[in-house]
Amino acid sequence: MGKKLHLLALPVAAAALALTALPAQAATGYDRCAAGYYCLFSGLDGTGDIVQIKSDTPDLAAYGIADRAKSDWNRTSSYIHLFSEAGYGGCSAVTSPAGKGNFYTPFRDFFNSVRFDGQNGPSCFPPPGEGLTAKTAPADSHG
Repeated sequence: MGKKLHLLALPVAAAALALTALPAQAATGYDRCAAGYYCLFSGLDGTGDIVQIKSDTPDLAAYGIADRAKSDWNRTSSYIHLFSEAGYGGCSAVTSPAGKGNFYTPFRDFFNSVRFDGQNGPSCFPPPGEGLTAKTAPADSHG
């Protein structure tokens, strides 16, 4: 009887080991953005290339994402000001803390610099179907 229990225990132990040895699944989409970062994605819905930013970035070309971002996720407590030109020039739109989504169509492949909190620039044109936006407050980058 002892021999039968040993023979039965071996396959059970092997099955338990196989279950614990499964590789961790890699994050996909928006979930690739680490907590505490502002992330830009070259594709819609958090797909494509990802750039994770933790501080003011005057030229997104340094990260290969200038005029390429289509979606974002702000995993910081800061308001993120997105500018149409490098060096915080041109017009701006904003992504609120915890904001996540696809940019409005006119804002896709549009932004060239990012500022955390601080001063915003003149508002970018409002997205189609939206009302006029005051020049002192930047347009929301997505809905």
